[in-house]
Amino acid sequence: MKRILGNDFTTLLLRLLVVYAVLFLCRVEFYLMNTDSLGAVSAGELFALFRGTLVFDTASVLYVNGLFIFLSLLPFRFRERRWYQRMLFWLFTAVNSAVILLNLADSVYFHYAKKRFTADEFYFAGNDNNANLFFKFAADNWYLVILAVLLIWGMVRVYRRIEYRPTRIRNPFVYFGVNLLLLAGTAGLSVGGIRGGFTRAVRPITLSNAAQYATTHQKASLILSNPFCVLRTLGGIRIEVPEYYGRAERDSIFTPYHFPRPDAPNLGRRNIVVFTLESFSSEHSAFLNPDLYPDGQGYTPFLDSLMGSSYVFMNAYSNGRKSIDALPSVLASIPSYKKPFVLLPQALGEMKGLPRLLADEGYMTSFFCGSQRNSMGFAAFVKLAGVENVYTREDYEAARGTDDFDGAWGIWDEPFLNYMAETLSGMPEPFMASVFTLSSHHPFQVPEKYRNAFREGITRNHKPVQYTDRALRNFFEYAKTQPWYGNTIFVFTADHVSSEIFAEKTETPTGNSAIVMFVFTPDQAVRGEDRTVAQQMDLMPTLLGLVGYDKPYFAFGRDVFNEPERMPVATNYTNEAYQIVTDSVVVFSDGNKTLFAYDRADTLQRRDVKDLRTPAQQRAEEYLKAILQQYYTHLREKSYVVPDGADGSDGSAKR
Repeated sequence: MKRILGNDFTTLLLRLLVVYAVLFLCRVEFYLMNTDSLGAVSAGELFALFRGTLVFDTASVLYVNGLFIFLSLLPFRFRERRWYQRMLFWLFTAVNSAVILLNLADSVYFHYAKKRFTADEFYFAGNDNNANLFFKFAADNWYLVILAVLLIWGMVRVYRRIEYRPTRIRNPFVYFGVNLLLLAGTAGLSVGGIRGGFTRAVRPITLSNAAQYATTHQKASLILSNPFCVLRTLGGIRIEVPEYYGRAERDSIFTPYHFPRPDAPNLGRRNIVVFTLESFSSEHSAFLNPDLYPDGQGYTPFLDSLMGSSYVFMNAYSNGRKSIDALPSVLASIPSYKKPFVLLPQALGEMKGLPRLLADEGYMTSFFCGSQRNSMGFAAFVKLAGVENVYTREDYEAARGTDDFDGAWGIWDEPFLNYMAETLSGMPEPFMASVFTLSSHHPFQVPEKYRNAFREGITRNHKPVQYTDRALRNFFEYAKTQPWYGNTIFVFTADHVSSEIFAEKTETPTGNSAIVMFVFTPDQAVRGEDRTVAQQMDLMPTLLGLVGYDKPYFAFGRDVFNEPERMPVATNYTNEAYQIVTDSVVVFSDGNKTLFAYDRADTLQRRDVKDLRTPAQQRAEEYLKAILQQYYTHLREKSYVVPDGADGSDGSAKR
């Protein structure tokens, strides 16, 4: 093999490319070992898979070789000494040999566990045999040891052929300055590589982002590689399954398995459009809070007018505190408690969210968001939930140019909703579409042409809220002219409460979860004011009921029209405590004991009544524990579907 010459930076780059090559070969071995689980890869999938592997391999390479990169670029002459280069060689060999061993052993572990090895296996090691199985399976597959030796030998041999040639800069000050800039630039690039992007809209990638590049959740595991999976999950929330009840008792109190009645009333196969509105607190609306607006002038005039002809959840609550919590709750009826569901490695488990269930029934499914494609992990999650078509800032700008970027998060709501409406008009029916709006978010701006068009309001968010409300009005003015409008169910919900609040009742943990949520049909087939407690997770079951879906499905919410046997509740995790809201009581718990309890009539939550131990409180405590036990059990099992053969005949579907 010929020697390859390189200067300081090119030598480093070539050495890191060796690691990329090794990870590629490990992935080929991973696929060959697990073809039955992963499924065949078509030619049409290859480009997206390669893109995804490059993103995750870059993070892996930079995670484990961070020290090697730093030491290779130290702006001092001693790095040119033979002893220093020898030290770099052994550091490189040690860390990347570990990478090879981990990935090869991971291919065996995946064959049995159906997931990549992560830090969670260390957390579960005290409760089950995962860690022991990992090492046992690796030892039993002796041929992988041979492959590991060959890969390490090849890596070392190629490394030694990349010959380091010191820089020819003689002036020590110029040498230091140039190399310091090189080190700083490389550090900046490394941060972007580890995060998966460079803009502030990009949340550091996690395991669930692999779904963005895969057609199935199984193939998302093919895109992933270690040590990314282990390092990205270190320091995460330890998944402990509370054992409050035996299985039968737990299921009798609450189950996420739903078995719809075939004869349940429904509206037929209508289109569905779901609006998830950034920071649309209940307190923005005069319809929902007439006590806050004696003059009837709130900050959502169009939505308030629509609510007058809609089915309105007067006491609706979010299941999370952040935007990233909302989509699992809205589109898959799965909560986020201590940590956002989409950031957990368990999010890659088998799932059939609302889009996938409807797609199986012949619906075309789409998701719209004006941010860039990898922002907040939205595109990755909706793919997991079953969305077929994703439209983002990139798609908008390809069609309409770059003039409508808001300078912070994405495309302004008005032009983007207009783009969405026109796109829907080109879709075959029935379709299911959802959109996540952006403009009512910090930094609380509106387009320049609307600077003086809206009232200042009480909080900084009231102008942007009015702007998004107007954007929705424009959407409907167009939609009314389209043939699909009359056959569509429109759903509105907030992602969470705004950071900008003013009402005293909104400052309580419960009030700070109160959101806008309602269902509108142009023919007013469903209409009224529902004053029972509702939550974002109720939307998926309710919509499935409205369109007549009659197969078993998995959801933590309830069909508000067809499941009166399920108790109306809302749950979330706030202020380091689990909260459950019922029609009569609010309970805060650490998971084992009640911390506070308030009567629902006590909206300012000034009188703690936990010591009264009322039947309503005890019932809420019992229900919360059953929900938590179900949630963490399914996280551990990484399964969010109804098992084959289950039919609810044991009575577990009653609650």
